[in-house]
Amino acid sequence: MDMDAFSAVNADKWSRLRELAFKRRLSGPDADELLRLYQATSAHLSLIRSLEPESGLSASLSATLAQARTRFTGARSNFTADLARFFVVALPAALYRLTWLTLACGTVFILVGSAYALWIGSSPDALRSLASDSSVRQYVEEDFIGYYSENPAASFAGAVWTNNAWISAQAVALGITGIWVPMILFSNAKGVGIAAGIFAATGKSDVFYSYILPHGLMELTAVFIACAAGLRIFWAMVSPGARTRGRAVAEEGRSLITVALGLVLVLFVSGLVEGFVTPSPLPVWAKIGIGSIVLAVYWLYVLVWGRRAYLAGARGDLGAGDAGYTEIAA
Repeated sequence: MDMDAFSAVNADKWSRLRELAFKRRLSGPDADELLRLYQATSAHLSLIRSLEPESGLSASLSATLAQARTRFTGARSNFTADLARFFVVALPAALYRLTWLTLACGTVFILVGSAYALWIGSSPDALRSLASDSSVRQYVEEDFIGYYSENPAASFAGAVWTNNAWISAQAVALGITGIWVPMILFSNAKGVGIAAGIFAATGKSDVFYSYILPHGLMELTAVFIACAAGLRIFWAMVSPGARTRGRAVAEEGRSLITVALGLVLVLFVSGLVEGFVTPSPLPVWAKIGIGSIVLAVYWLYVLVWGRRAYLAGARGDLGAGDAGYTEIAA
């Protein structure tokens, strides 16, 4: 086929298609013409690609067809609409799906942490096996409290945010292994439980909880959410149900990304509380009150907006078209 002759014959049609594709407003006849030209040009492009797949003409027609397609299939929503949908529908629905797993992870954490706290706090031998009396005294009177105030609040909040985000990212990304989530839960519960036990053994539990609760209520909940998300994708691989294993993992993975993005914001808030509220001179009741309000706002968001979005069919996943499960007809 003579490509130059073919181009000369159809150039006016392609030019008209491009004009209509970029036209601000289309009348009824214009829309009909756009569809006819789109179908014809699609056939032309198929023929051209069979002969010269990497030509400049092929690339040009592909771009024109892509622009034309948005005119009769609908352009994507703008950034503001997508952002609103994320926070009002996708994120709360994704978090709501994890409610019971989040609570289960929290329960396991509390049981393991309480066991370590009781053991260390009530056994002088266990306490001595951890550190000497002088080391314990320094930890209780200086190191633990100093940790929250040795750096400027802003930089400390940033460091805390980064560290917690890293822990949550590990739970989310490696949850599919089925091993990493229990390891993270156990190691963190052990650490918190040992610290609580040390303070209990020295009769200063009030100091420990006055520093750990303001930010810890939301911070630890974020870790539980991340662990729940990791377990969810692991279970999708083990028991996909009526779905294929690949599709089940893909769906949970996309919802998991929604959760991960939400956790960035949740951990940012808890980092601000830890950096600015926990070491502040506010009364203990006020600091714990602020932490409780942050946690209450989270659960209100999940149980009200999340439940509403979930019952409406949202799961935090992409739409069927964006996920590649349906094709848009030309």
